[in-house]
Amino acid sequence: MIMKVAWVFPGQGSQKIGMAKQIETLPNTKERFNYASEIFERNLFEICDLNSEPKNPLCDLNNTINTQICLFVVESILLDALKDNGFKPSYVAGHSLGEITALYCADVLSYEDCVSLIKVRSQLMVNAGKGSMAAVIGFDRNQLDLLVKKIDDVVIANDNSSSQIVLSGSNEALDILSSEISCKRFLKLNVSGAFHSPFMNEPSLKFSHYLKQIKFKNPSFPVISNCEPSLCSDPNELKIRFENQMCNGVRWRETMDLMAQDNDLHIVEIGPSNVLSGLGKRHLKNVKFSQVSSSDQITY
Repeated sequence: MIMKVAWVFPGQGSQKIGMAKQIETLPNTKERFNYASEIFERNLFEICDLNSEPKNPLCDLNNTINTQICLFVVESILLDALKDNGFKPSYVAGHSLGEITALYCADVLSYEDCVSLIKVRSQLMVNAGKGSMAAVIGFDRNQLDLLVKKIDDVVIANDNSSSQIVLSGSNEALDILSSEISCKRFLKLNVSGAFHSPFMNEPSLKFSHYLKQIKFKNPSFPVISNCEPSLCSDPNELKIRFENQMCNGVRWRETMDLMAQDNDLHIVEIGPSNVLSGLGKRHLKNVKFSQVSSSDQITY
């Protein structure tokens, strides 16, 4: 039996100060950062390494407008270095922003298209301004599903695993739910809107208009999308799924379950930290995990 290899790409929350330094010796690093910095009109390489508390939010790695592009650039450099060393996946998936990296990895979108697309996407998300998000850890799934059904203005934004989800909704709805649910932790997140929920309908519509002008090419290998977790090799279908991503939940638990149908599976997380590997190790049994996050380890 041939081992299946899934490459997975994390989204916001995986950024790390110093993540660009870890890859600066890889081919293309300088060119990639220079190109994206020009489009975003700020020094993104520097932003990845600023340790001090920046007074200017435009220089803060944790500002959505910087986080998304910096993560994408780092992930794109790592995955191309793996490809250059003769590695390739059976299929790919990315969490939220990571779906863009997955589309780039499968040759559906060019690097330049992704950079422009992330500029539009992050700007729309930052300006969304409505609602908030909260992480829930250690809960009863049935109770959670019932509360989400019962309380207006709250949805599951990231269904990450059987023991961790992220909710999106109005502040009031999140407060009501937190007072009614029994869980280990309920943590409000410091974000600028209720991402992956109907609160994003307006930005999502603007994003769809922008996407119309971008051509999605045939993927080199199947891609699993966030809002429809099944293997897909049709560029038009991938575009529709990606358009729907902003106002629909990230179905990562189902993505992992789909991958786990391969008996001999190796999941390789490509990015600065091990968020997706952590989720996977707690959720899946008998699956091999590897991490590629710096120029020291372009192998698995």
